[in-house]
Amino acid sequence: MATPRVLVVGIDGVRLDLLPLLDTPHLDGLANAGFLAPVHVDDSTPTMSGPCWTTIVTGVGVAKHGVWGNNFTGNRLGVFPDFTTRLATEHGLRTFAAGGWEPLFLARQGGPVFAAPSRLAYIAPREDSPQAWEECDRSVTAEAVRALSSGEDLDASFVYLGAVDETAHFLGCGPEYRRAIETADRRLGQLLAALRERPDARAEEWTVIAVTDHGHRDEGGHGGRSPLERTAWIAASGPGLTPSTRPDSLHHADVAAHVYAALGIAPDPHWTLDGRPFPTLTPRTA
Repeated sequence: MATPRVLVVGIDGVRLDLLPLLDTPHLDGLANAGFLAPVHVDDSTPTMSGPCWTTIVTGVGVAKHGVWGNNFTGNRLGVFPDFTTRLATEHGLRTFAAGGWEPLFLARQGGPVFAAPSRLAYIAPREDSPQAWEECDRSVTAEAVRALSSGEDLDASFVYLGAVDETAHFLGCGPEYRRAIETADRRLGQLLAALRERPDARAEEWTVIAVTDHGHRDEGGHGGRSPLERTAWIAASGPGLTPSTRPDSLHHADVAAHVYAALGIAPDPHWTLDGRPFPTLTPRTA
């Protein structure tokens, strides 16, 4: 029987409405094999990276995890941990997290969100600029490719790419932003290639989830309540995920719930997850 494994790739700040206009063959491939569907950021959740990413990786909303902005002080992550930490500490699985935004990975600004994965790779950008974040994402991707292609026994992994969001903040959602999205897609392709290159690839079944946290206004920026800011998306492929069963309603908290389902883990009721697995694995009821 094939071994189930999961890779989640978080690409910060990618507008859904622009994807059909861009060259994103790897996101398109996920969509064609499974789905790419919109996510409406919950009305109680600020359209900021901190609360959105925390909901994505914990499977619970802001009222439970307590992250309301990009300063994570006062969080309840000890009660509601991210999936890489829960799987490693409670289930003895091997997990991996990589990226360059400090509070996700380090004890900064009330972090880290990823408290205790089996393996962690934090690579800091040299400065806060689009170019520095592109360099950071390049290094993060290279490190993740090394880990994923090595054959290391990694059951669940999370890779964070931040350059798209940074580009929008500095330059708006024009040509540079669109090129940054295409570059992020190429990095997703490198990660997918690493999975195919694993020594035991034929004995593994991979669920791959790509997700963004929020959108952006045309001039760049988010945190408000406009449809552009509140529209995110999830793309996924893997066992049980087919285009014929494209979900019609998705929530950020569903990502962590699906990670557990893909690994065959039934959540403990005490986890009080707000998300549910994508409906192709567990059909939703009205």
